[in-house]
Amino acid sequence: MSLVLLGLFALFLVLGLPVALAIGGATLISMQAGGVPLLVLPQQMFSGINSFALVAVPMFILAGDIMAQGQVSARLIALADALIGFLKGGLSIVSILAAVFFAAISGSGAATTAAVSATLVPELTRKGYDPASAASLIAAGGTIGVVIPPSVPMIIYAVIAQESVSKLFLSGFIPGVAMAIGLMAIALIQGHRRAYPSGGAVSVTRIFRTFLSAFWGLMTPVIILGGIFSGVFTPSEAAVIAVNYALFVSLVIYRDMRASDVYRLFIRSAMTTAVIMFVISASAALSWLLSNWQVPAQIAGAVLSLSSNTFVILTLMLLLILLTGVFIETASALIILTPILLPLALQLGLDPVHFGIVIVMGLAIGMITPPVAINLYVATSVTGLGLEQISKAVLPYMAVLIVVLFLVTFAPLAF
Repeated sequence: MSLVLLGLFALFLVLGLPVALAIGGATLISMQAGGVPLLVLPQQMFSGINSFALVAVPMFILAGDIMAQGQVSARLIALADALIGFLKGGLSIVSILAAVFFAAISGSGAATTAAVSATLVPELTRKGYDPASAASLIAAGGTIGVVIPPSVPMIIYAVIAQESVSKLFLSGFIPGVAMAIGLMAIALIQGHRRAYPSGGAVSVTRIFRTFLSAFWGLMTPVIILGGIFSGVFTPSEAAVIAVNYALFVSLVIYRDMRASDVYRLFIRSAMTTAVIMFVISASAALSWLLSNWQVPAQIAGAVLSLSSNTFVILTLMLLLILLTGVFIETASALIILTPILLPLALQLGLDPVHFGIVIVMGLAIGMITPPVAINLYVATSVTGLGLEQISKAVLPYMAVLIVVLFLVTFAPLAF
């Protein structure tokens, strides 16, 4: 019956059904064929989203949308440019630094890409940077948005794996910084090879001025993460505080948003949240059915029978994660793969928090690998460039992100 379930899921995806409907439809038909009472389906769907930790998902999505809509991203970019824009090709480095700043606010790869590309791509193009390379670099930088906390996919993983959101957030810093350093290295090499211009000399006055301008935006991750790690509030409470703070900054301090804008952002964020929650609830029923049929245990046994070498098995798992990210959106792929691969990772002796970082990073790379490639689509909509142009230019950045993924996966096992 498990083959019927997976076959139906694959068929529905090929037919073009949305992922949530493909998951739900395949689960419903398989339950009916397997003699499982259909009352189990709504019970498991409700159980899948009946978690206090998931309150953080819509709140972080809304907070990120509010920050992206206003002038916060532009002020953060101005500060990054004042700090390191003097380097040859320094504006490329500014793109990654801005992505890191905004990642610590939004928790979303697409929101990070949109906020940074809308401000920086026109400026990069005006200064002689290759437009496709600039857009692809920012799209690659957007993948950091789901690794550096707060991260919506990490919250979803924590709920599925029953792990601490705070531990996952804390563990995401070093991998996120490693991704940023890798992208910066490629950007610097390209800057010298293509003779990109250098910015102006470092000015303490300019740094101080842009810091004051960006101060309220910089305080967002300080409040969110500082409150979580100090134990003042939970991640779910932090998400609500982030929304209120974002509204206060945009409406009262910067005054770059109107009440009508807020209403539109609420509607857009609610629609995004509805899709994610539908996927989570449908996937919860699928996970229950797979576990009931002992599919994860069977897959773990089959993989372990191929080799006894931990590094070989982990490499196969990474390849599966990367391949899944090519065809399925990050949150959906995370919900599908975690119940299957987590038991195998535990049998290999991996820490579940470490594995959570690995699977989120691997699926984040899928944001820049067509055909799904949400970050590339965001970049094309902002720049007007063709997907083919950006897809070709993103290859070196994709390669370095994969190298970082393997380092993050295997480095802890080497010690």
